Amino acid sequence: MTANQLKDTLTYKVFLHKEPEGSYTVTVPALPGCITYGETIDEAIEMAREAITVYVADLKENGESVPDDKESLEYLLNLEMV
Repeated sequence: MTANQLKDTLTYKVFLHKEPEGSYTVTVPALPGCITYGETIDEAIEMAREAITVYVADLKENGESVPDDKESLEYLLNLEMV
């Protein structure tokens, strides 16, 4: 396998937001402006894969660095408010 054939493994967090009508909006925090939609969770995730692929390809084509979430940690903090 040559260096040109090696594939990068990129990791991204995606956030799915359920819309009032039942569909899902997906955002990718590591890729500003990378937003997509799906009628179901499965469709939303598939659309996110496609959106990320296009976004990353555009970054590479323009010689820009490609961020990802490999080194990110996530913590869910619950606060009880009075």
